[in-house]
Amino acid sequence: MKKTILILAAVFMVNTAFAQECKKVCDKKDSYVMNGDLIEATLYHDNGIIAQTGFYDKDNKLQGEWISYDTAGNKTAVANYEGGKKVGTWSFFQGNEMKQVSYKDSRIAEVRTWEMKDTRVVSN
Repeated sequence: MKKTILILAAVFMVNTAFAQECKKVCDKKDSYVMNGDLIEATLYHDNGIIAQTGFYDKDNKLQGEWISYDTAGNKTAVANYEGGKKVGTWSFFQGNEMKQVSYKDSRIAEVRTWEMKDTRVVSN
């Protein structure tokens, strides 16, 4: 009986410690901060890791560079907006491959795929 109570007490203590640690990390709330004329946004995954960072303009349209991350914190995409419209070259990262998508008039103008080998980028 004593062993059962000790085991239950130990499980309860570990569970409580984990819940407190998770609360510190998992309860991160998305933040929106005025930065000059722009609103700087930081959005989080449920596990507390940053999901996206970027900016909104005064009309709440996406503006400038937006970066996306997976739940492990790895960069998955870098995008650019101007007044809510897709502009410039976007980069998408998946495994050892990087795709660059160029936009013109908010439409895809060109797609290039690159393979990443030993910190080098090689054109496909």
